[in-house]
Amino acid sequence: MDSQMVKEYGLNAGAAVVGIASADDFSEAPEGFRPTDVMEGCRSVIIVGCPFTQESLLGTPAEYTDVRNAMFKKVDAIAKDVAKQIKKEKFKTKVLGGLSGKWVDGLSVGHISIKHAAELAGIGVIGKNYLLINKEYGTLLWFTAILTDAELVPDEKVKYNVCNDCNKCVEACPIGALDDISAFKKRECARTCFKMVDRKWELHCYLCRKICPNRFGIKL
Repeated sequence: MDSQMVKEYGLNAGAAVVGIASADDFSEAPEGFRPTDVMEGCRSVIIVGCPFTQESLLGTPAEYTDVRNAMFKKVDAIAKDVAKQIKKEKFKTKVLGGLSGKWVDGLSVGHISIKHAAELAGIGVIGKNYLLINKEYGTLLWFTAILTDAELVPDEKVKYNVCNDCNKCVEACPIGALDDISAFKKRECARTCFKMVDRKWELHCYLCRKICPNRFGIKL
């Protein structure tokens, strides 16, 4: 089994993008949030992603939330399919679902940062809006990760600049969460974004995704 075979597994299962990162490239991640902290012997991280529709950004919060939740189910199913194929080759796997994670100081966080993993896997770059921006799909991708002990050839990181002098997302954020991207205010962001409506959580703020000039694809 090689990297090309793994990518074909993902694309055949319905993924729009598939990227591979080496577990060794997560050395700068906080302790406890590295692939090897989640799966002993992990050597590679496979990222599968699917885009959602442009129209979803123009709908109501309830409609946007429904699309988001459906996309998580879709990419999780794709990841499980890929993991199943890898297991047939006698390698171990662990799927990190898009909504899976753990509680840290009263905040739900992912086992690893999947958006940073997607950047390491060459799928795109993280912009000032703290979102992964892809050349073709812009900010409209949802991801799931598969950890494996298979040693795969990783993809190279992309190096294009997506933001330049644009500061729209920073200026639009109602709580200043993007003022310092190195100290992203995740707790404040979560409190502002998620609202309980009719006993269901809805996303009521996604301006950083909606306002980005590259939301539908990078303008190089």
